[in-house]
Amino acid sequence: MTKPLSEIVQDIKPSGIRKFFDIVSEMKDAISLGVGEPDFDTPWHIRDEGIYALERGKTFYTSNSGLKELREEICKYQRRHQGIEYNPLNEVIVTVGGSEAIDIGLRAMINPGDEVIIPQPSYVSYEPCAVLAGAKPVIIDLKAENEFRLTAEELQNAITDKTKVLILPFPNNPTGAIMERDDLEKIAKVIIENDIYVMSDEIYGALTYKGEHVSIASLDGMKERTILIDGFSKAYAMTGWRLGYACGPSEIIKQMTKIHQFAIMCAPTTSQYAAVEALKNGDEDVKMMRQSYNQRRRFLINAFKEMGLDCFEPFGAFYVFPCIKEFGMTSEEFATRFLEEEKVAAVPGTAFGDSGEGYLRISYAYSLEKLKVAMERLKRFVDKLRALQ
Repeated sequence: MTKPLSEIVQDIKPSGIRKFFDIVSEMKDAISLGVGEPDFDTPWHIRDEGIYALERGKTFYTSNSGLKELREEICKYQRRHQGIEYNPLNEVIVTVGGSEAIDIGLRAMINPGDEVIIPQPSYVSYEPCAVLAGAKPVIIDLKAENEFRLTAEELQNAITDKTKVLILPFPNNPTGAIMERDDLEKIAKVIIENDIYVMSDEIYGALTYKGEHVSIASLDGMKERTILIDGFSKAYAMTGWRLGYACGPSEIIKQMTKIHQFAIMCAPTTSQYAAVEALKNGDEDVKMMRQSYNQRRRFLINAFKEMGLDCFEPFGAFYVFPCIKEFGMTSEEFATRFLEEEKVAAVPGTAFGDSGEGYLRISYAYSLEKLKVAMERLKRFVDKLRALQ
């Protein structure tokens, strides 16, 4: 028989995040620090709006690009927080999570053989989505000595005459690294000089702990060459609602909408009504959750310091990325033994690219009580490893 499977799809590795989550879900008394899902419930006023939409029978398809009211609120949000003016009629599309926006954005822009620059460690979907779009991924290995920020020199060295898109993954998953205005201005200069586009994944933009997040799309000359990706999962604790969006030049959004139209039709209607409420009245909820995450972040950094585990201080998202190179084992080996011996699940750094070797991603989207128990177990584990060296 003819082989039924695509060789391209077969060559793509499955996500390294879910493996440890699946194991820990069946392990008694285990603690999972592996999944980037807020431990907060979606705020009640947002849930109520979703419930009310159902009660009113708002269960129809919306327009392909999303509810007009939601697109208008997205534009107000970007104007309020970033000073960027978008047209809700043709510069915004509502998607099934930020992940769909990444996928259809790349498919709308890429021709076979185009190169997409992907700084790593970074979110697991970028490279597979680039491959599925027909692009050649070009990886930049971010460095701990630069606090895992992308430098203008690294970007310039990766650009060729085939470069089409830079994926800009900040605030970063898994490292928690951020890019400040000065960093972005240097990057923007290289982008404009080389006439390339940016896909800026800002899903963690509301969760920063060192000043306000700055979008590269807000810089001079960058709005017209940036696809801004954002959503509701992280900042509003709405992971299961599956809702994201993209803002960008109308000619790109138009083609993204075409793909979305044939593949998805529209994002979930109930979720869209809830998201309108989130954007209108959710700023205080985000502030409260951000304060709680920041408390957990500071606790973990201090805990690593006390146990002598090297970890740069992250200022975004809800992840820390401690270095475990001193123990002479791979990230996969360390994470596996940590899970088996101490019943704590964390994600090997290599799940986010080869440059993540020697690191471990720990999520602090969990209660302080769980984190305290997990850090006691981690200290016991590393003390035991050091005693055997």
